[in-house]
Amino acid sequence: MKNKVLIIDDDARNIFALSATLRAKSYNCISCSSADEALGLLKGDEPVDFILIDMMMPDMDGYEAIPLIKKIPHRRFTPVISVTAQAMVGDRDKCIEAGADGYISKPVDVDKLLHLLNTL
Repeated sequence: MKNKVLIIDDDARNIFALSATLRAKSYNCISCSSADEALGLLKGDEPVDFILIDMMMPDMDGYEAIPLIKKIPHRRFTPVISVTAQAMVGDRDKCIEAGADGYISKPVDVDKLLHLLNTL
């Protein structure tokens, strides 16, 4: 079973909530509080089955980070799910264009997230 999730979010409360929810469903979670930190981790050998990335972060946002993640040879096929509070028309398309494999809006609907994880 693929169950190792990397959560990238600059807000510790979001990391805590997502981690608690996913751990209750038997997922293992690791987290990074910036895209730079995540890129460093992803360039290494840490096993990661899924990546949840907040699209609005200071320094480097998800729109910049996703293409960089996908350029890491051994992460090219790791599913990336964009998480955003921007639930406006066109936001999903912008996330997919940036390279995301899935999209979920905040507040996160747990059932939708689990469905995404099970289908990617």
